[in-house]
Formats: sequence, structure tokens, C-alpha cells
Amino acid sequence: MTVKNWQIKRDMAYPYEEHRPRKQWAIVFDLNKCIACQTCTLACKTTWTSARGQEYMFWNNVETKPYGGYPLAWDLRVLERLGRQDWAKNGTYGGKTIFESAPANERALHWAPSDEDWMYPNVGEDDCAGGSVGAGGAAFTTMPHDKWFFYLPRTCAHCTYPACLAACPRKAIYKREQDGIVLIDQSRCKGYGECVRACPYKKSMYNPYTRVSEKCVGCYPAVEQGIQPQCVVNCIGKIRIMGFISPPWAARDDNPVDYLVHKKGLALPYYPQLGLEPNIYYIPPMHADRAYLAQMFGPQAEGAIARYRELAKDPVAQGLMVLMGSTDRIIHSFKVEKGEATGFNEAGAELTRVPVTEPVVERAAWDEGASATRHNTP
Repeated sequence: MTVKNWQIKRDMAYPYEEHRPRKQWAIVFDLNKCIACQTCTLACKTTWTSARGQEYMFWNNVETKPYGGYPLAWDLRVLERLGRQDWAKNGTYGGKTIFESAPANERALHWAPSDEDWMYPNVGEDDCAGGSVGAGGAAFTTMPHDKWFFYLPRTCAHCTYPACLAACPRKAIYKREQDGIVLIDQSRCKGYGECVRACPYKKSMYNPYTRVSEKCVGCYPAVEQGIQPQCVVNCIGKIRIMGFISPPWAARDDNPVDYLVHKKGLALPYYPQLGLEPNIYYIPPMHADRAYLAQMFGPQAEGAIARYRELAKDPVAQGLMVLMGSTDRIIHSFKVEKGEATGFNEAGAELTRVPVTEPVVERAAWDEGASATRHNTP
């Protein structure tokens, strides 16, 4: 079949006909704010994967890029198999997707992790700090380039064109019409592991105890009640917001996710060249290597960083950024006026209201009323 993929600006091959759900679950992450505290990871772990056979499962994890990955080197191994990846100046992807480069009798180009690949969820964490580090640190002391890293939180992307769904011979994987969340029907799954092999992001995982595959469920019980997922509401850095994204031809300026992705071009999909049209989006980190960011987020990465640096000149975008983490409810629309940003639910009722700029109050050291000097000691 031929389907439209707006992230690579062209049609592509996919095993099934194009069908977009009524609403599409999506998350935007600001990578400039992530501190890898792993609070999101633990919130997900304690909610969803604390059972037998799930010990190694992290439906949400935070990696240190470019040195870390879970499973080991998942992105490097997939990109190596994909081969040359060319982008035109207008943002059109000229290479092949994982569906177009699939071997004979396969639905998608794949890499199958070994048991050992799943054994090191924190490999590469905080490498490399740069500069001179004492004994036992700095594993990358001989690199011919500047040392840098950034943190990359990852969940299932609940793709528009999921490779797991395409590869499943049992048709046990489906995409929900009401919110676009991708789920595995465990009554149909026989544990063949084709989804684990096919998903390039490695977010479908095999449970050796139950002998079926499992994956991030998008916290659908919460989403059905208008509540954002656990990894979002527990983020102490307030780096993420979950909402529903529209395709670019139907984008709304008052939709928070549409605004960040389509209107401002601040948030980008990761590895869009793989062809899945993933629905998690990242604001690229300002300090990381530009060539690496272009490989991960496509040719728009440089422009996204430039626009991020200009946020202080755009009160609407700035207001939307401070709405992130201001409520546990799903914000369907927002507005910024008179120095305040307001988020609304699907019915248009107000959920949260925050100042675009926090007020600053300076107090004199001498308090006339108390006849005392203020100081900062107890």
C-alpha cells in the first residue's frame, strides 16, 4: 500500500491502508529541561511493570545520548541496517524507510536484541562529563571532538504507522480509533516476538513468564478520564505535555501540541526517516552537536533550536511552555492574554491558569515595621 507520511514529506510503502484515528495521542518533550532524574521511569515502572517477567521492562526510560541506549545501541544498530539517509533541502526524505528496505518475506527492516542487550538500562548514563575527570570517570578521554551529551526520555511513540502492528502475524496489535493508542491484545498474542524485532525504537517487549509481548499502553485508563499519563504528571522538571496532535493540514493554533509541532516548529519527531510517523516529539537540546541532532530529528533541528532561543520574544509560545506541568489534566486548547496562560479541557472549561512571567518582589534589608534587618539565616 502507499500512504502519506507528513514527517518525511512524501508517500511511502506500508503493509496496510492509511487510516488516521479520530484523535491521536501525543507527547512533547523539552530536552533542554530534562535532568535524567528518572522519576518518569519509576512512575511508569511502579504503575505498569512490577509483575513477574517484567523485571527488565522499562516502558519509559531516560537515556544519555549519544553514549547510552536501552536496549544496547538500539538506534545505532537500526540506522546501520537502514543505510544511507538523505534529506532534500525542502525537508523531503530521499532514502528508504524500514518498510521500503525490508528483506524478502519481512514487513520491516529489523534488529532483534539479545538477552544481554536488555541487561543495562543505565549504560552510558552521564557519560561524558567533559574536561578532566578523576580516576574511575570519563570513559571517553581520547575522543577527537568536544564532549557533550543530553538526556532523551522515551516511551512508545504510538506511531501512525506502527512497525509492531505491521509485523504481527496474529493481528494481535491494534490502534485505537478514539485516541490512537497502540495496544496488544494478549488473548491473541502467541509470543512470536515479531513485534519486538520490527519496532525500531524497541518499545515492544517479550515477557518470558506470560510468554506474550507487552508494551506501553499510553496510560489509556487515565487518558479516558482526561488525565495525562503517569510519566507526564510525575515529571518534576515539567518538561512534557500530553495532548492530541492533528495532521498538519488540520492543525489548530489553540491546540498545545499542534502549536509546538506545526505552528512554531519547536518540537520534532525522532528518527522520522524510519517511516513510522512517531507521535512523541522533542524540542532539541541547544548545546548538542548539530550533525547528531540532524540525524536524530531531521533537517529542521537547527531551525527549532533557533526558534527556541527566541521564546522570550513570543509571549504566546512562552506562555504555552509554562503551562507544561501545570495540571494533571489533558489540555485540549489554550490561550495567552494579559500576561497569563490558560489551559482548557475538551468541553472548554478552564483547567489551569499561570503567569507567563513569575512576579519578582524585592524587599529592603531593613524592615521599618519590625525594626529589624532581614537576612537569610534561620
